[in-house]
Amino acid sequence: MKTIDGQIFKNMVISGSNNLYNSYPEVDALNVFPIPDGDTGTNMNLTMVSGVKAIQFNMSEDLSYIAKLLASAEIHASYGNSGSILAFYFKGISDSLKGRNEIDVKELSEILESAAKSTYKGVIQPVEGTMLTVIRESAQKLKESLTPRMSIEEAFSIYVKAANDSLERTPNLLPVLREVGVVDSGGAGFVKVIEGMESYLLGNMVERIQGTSLEEARPQVEHAVQAKFEEEEFGYCTEFVLHLESDNGKRVFNRARFVNYLSSHGNSLVVIDDEDFVKVHVHTLRPGVILNYAQEFGEFKRIKCENMTEQHHEILVNDESKNGEIDKSDLKTAPLIVKDTKKERKKYALIATSSGKGVDELFKSVGVDELVNGGQTNNPSAQDFIDAAEKVNAETVFIFPNNSNILMSARQAKEILGEKQDVVVVPTKTIMQGVVSAMNFNSELSKEENEETLTEAIGSVKSGAVTYSIKDTNLNNVHIKKGEFMAIRETKDIISSHKDKLDALFALLNSVIDEDSSVVTILMGDDVTKKEADKILKKFEKEFPLVELDLREGNQPVYSFLLGVE
Repeated sequence: MKTIDGQIFKNMVISGSNNLYNSYPEVDALNVFPIPDGDTGTNMNLTMVSGVKAIQFNMSEDLSYIAKLLASAEIHASYGNSGSILAFYFKGISDSLKGRNEIDVKELSEILESAAKSTYKGVIQPVEGTMLTVIRESAQKLKESLTPRMSIEEAFSIYVKAANDSLERTPNLLPVLREVGVVDSGGAGFVKVIEGMESYLLGNMVERIQGTSLEEARPQVEHAVQAKFEEEEFGYCTEFVLHLESDNGKRVFNRARFVNYLSSHGNSLVVIDDEDFVKVHVHTLRPGVILNYAQEFGEFKRIKCENMTEQHHEILVNDESKNGEIDKSDLKTAPLIVKDTKKERKKYALIATSSGKGVDELFKSVGVDELVNGGQTNNPSAQDFIDAAEKVNAETVFIFPNNSNILMSARQAKEILGEKQDVVVVPTKTIMQGVVSAMNFNSELSKEENEETLTEAIGSVKSGAVTYSIKDTNLNNVHIKKGEFMAIRETKDIISSHKDKLDALFALLNSVIDEDSSVVTILMGDDVTKKEADKILKKFEKEFPLVELDLREGNQPVYSFLLGVE
């Protein structure tokens, strides 16, 4: 093969996505830390699936067009740091392909090298020994090995082998990988993707393996995401006809972007547009999000929304004409049943990532306007933050990610919203950092003053957590057994491991409370009993008589306790 066009690239991506899908539990299991957040493979898989949904039925041979659709979908639906980095990689490929219908082997090498550079630029603090290293070194090796007569297949095989070699070297660059004896999980996920792409080039399209026990390899990800949503006929069957009205102040309709957005929010999508009208059929869990987005381009002439989860019946779309055009005589008589209910735009709004009824209530009590469900094992996508920002309808939105693995998705949402909405991402990495920071918001201050104040407030609280171990390991001279409870300072500083969760909690408290500590807040997870709560109150009062305790139900999953010390 001498060149790659749009259809070849599309099939390469589908094959790569399927290969990752078949292996993502193995990637999850490579998580270095024994806490139950090893969702690298899950996040990368969801990001790839979102990209594939945008291109799988597109028959264009224009390489730049297919690559742009893919990158846009992945950027909007990127999950966690690993998914975001993978999306940046494909965006780098897309940016380098502008105006190219196809590429030869020399151009392939140049584009992969350019993608590696742009991926590094997309990461605020790049770390060697990660997926970034694998992407860079494999591109560099291909560049050094390239010959003028080399085929696409030969070049890509060199690229894949170099990636595998680089992956094996990651423990030499990150001591924590070497200590635990694993390779970088993000790099492993990337290798799965490009191995699947190579497989297609060599004549063997990778297919999804259905009905296997792969899901059982990572049972804890059940808390996180519904990875099979795209295959299930549940949610709402939503149909509408929209009259496009860009001349009346609405957004200019762009079919590719419109289809891309709807694809990221549902399945079974059919879009028929005819100059001034567009008709949509889609199955989605959140019809309101789709309808609000569509109304930015015009006004509805007809809407039908039926709950398939309750009714369990097949919805048929049968009102298109033989030529796939809209019956405009029908549009003239159809009633307008939805009114514009958008709220008046306010100056500021706060958005926070939260998980657990009690945690939600705490954020609401300190003035947070909108919550995005997520946390460990459940990283929201950039699109989730975009949806929340659009919902609050404010000139300036402050986002509190409250997790280091969610920061990148929040920043990506800021990038996507661009001039449409002013976004400030406050770099909170724990729930308690988010709570304390949000408490310092002052609507009378300017955006810049608030950003400075909220960021400074992060340093006023020490955070910690107690959660269970998912495997036997040794970290920082701490021997950890599977099922034990670990005392963790800040995000990943494991100080001790215990059979009893209360022992772990008080080991943590003794580690973070000092003479300057005045208030300790402890959020109890959904596994903590009333009897255990009573024990905590009595023991805390005895051991820390000069410190005020705020013990409350957080109802958060995964973590038995989240705490903050001020």
